[in-house]
Amino acid sequence: MPPPATAPADDKREAILGAALSLFAEYGFHGTAVPQIAERASVGAGTIYRYFESKEAIVNAVFQRQKSALGATLMGDFPYAESGRAQFDHFVSRLFAFAKKHPAGLKFLEAHHHAPYLDEQSRAMGARLLEPARDFFEQQARARVVKKLPPEVLFSLMWGGIMGVVRSSWEGQVTLDAKTEKSTADALWVSASRPRVAAP
Repeated sequence: MPPPATAPADDKREAILGAALSLFAEYGFHGTAVPQIAERASVGAGTIYRYFESKEAIVNAVFQRQKSALGATLMGDFPYAESGRAQFDHFVSRLFAFAKKHPAGLKFLEAHHHAPYLDEQSRAMGARLLEPARDFFEQQARARVVKKLPPEVLFSLMWGGIMGVVRSSWEGQVTLDAKTEKSTADALWVSASRPRVAAP
């Protein structure tokens, strides 16, 4: 007898999460009501509570899904054996790729990553996403490639620079093309790396 077919994903739950993502990204957590999510998901308001006990449970489910997707994008095919600059360029290009492919997801994460309604699992997932970046900057500092600053500072400078460009693209001020992405990576690497000492 053949094995039973795998059950398809729950369409209503997916519709709820998709609707919540777009609304939270656009209006924020406090600006979004459960009936709005139900209306955009084309389900009854009571249906939502069959899947999620509260709006906080919805936002945490969305947060964890988007963090997981971002982490998979950043670390996929990571060039561990290559130079620090090659690894840095990989991270920058993957973050830009995520911004272009999942703009609502990145907007949502930027607006909610320090929110008080995130639960312990969401906060732990956010912390884990920072670990590879912290390890990278610690290794590069020991190798005297980047400035001797706390890795959290270097990561914040890098992330803030990239997100500044991304936000400008959302506002129509710049285009996220290959030239913009390369110039951004070049400028951020120069700001993070140690100055070269000229030979005597």
